[in-house]
Amino acid sequence: MDTSVTIIGLVITLLIATPLFFVFRSNMISKNKIKTIKEAYSKNNTYNYELTEILNNKVMNIDENKKAFLFMDFNYKEEYTAFVDLNTISSCDLVVTTKNPKETIVKIEFEFKYKNTDIKEFIPIYTIENDQINQIRLYEEHQLAKKWKAIIDNCISK
Repeated sequence: MDTSVTIIGLVITLLIATPLFFVFRSNMISKNKIKTIKEAYSKNNTYNYELTEILNNKVMNIDENKKAFLFMDFNYKEEYTAFVDLNTISSCDLVVTTKNPKETIVKIEFEFKYKNTDIKEFIPIYTIENDQINQIRLYEEHQLAKKWKAIIDNCISK
């Protein structure tokens, strides 16, 4: 009786501990990736990304003092990273692309317009191709994009 209870207890413990181990391991790997990318884009400690937000494998960072924006997306097959020096930007817009008017949103992206030129840089925040269950992430990522557009606009206007 005691042996069977012990075996059942060990099996239940393993069933609970194994997924937790993989979740913690994945979080540590993600944090190390983020730290490495931040260090690579800090330009010899020139930028200090004090404001960071993570949602659905997307990481947004901003250095409000030196005006720099760093975006990382781990949803793609290959990691996507974009760095924007906000000192060279005149404005930031949020571009929402739909299939047809008043239909499914297929893409949300930041549009950065550079000062004294007509050059624009686009950073994709949401693409329907990366949403495994049709538009399950759309609302969250749209709200995140709106929030960060306000943060970026505030930083540009300083």
